[in-house]
Amino acid sequence: MQSIYMILMLIVNVAYFIMIIHIIMSWLITFQVINPYQPTVGQIWNGLNRLLEPIYAPIRRILPNTPGIDLAPLVAFIGLIAIRIILINNQAFFYS
Repeated sequence: MQSIYMILMLIVNVAYFIMIIHIIMSWLITFQVINPYQPTVGQIWNGLNRLLEPIYAPIRRILPNTPGIDLAPLVAFIGLIAIRIILINNQAFFYS
């Protein structure tokens, strides 16, 4: 059971850092610090969008339409932090 816990934490931690990279990159693109039309930046941005869109799409359907602000990444990020907290608080279940 310990290995299941470690695998779940690995998946949550990788998703956590991917979402942080996506959020920071979206800010940098919004404030025109980086150009999404550069080949490398565009490939990274496209890859992150393809990776995270299946997570964001169901959240966008539930949330009200807020023009100019996409709240789906925030809700997904808070949900991921909640999953992380739940796993850490129930760590003893996996070690017994």
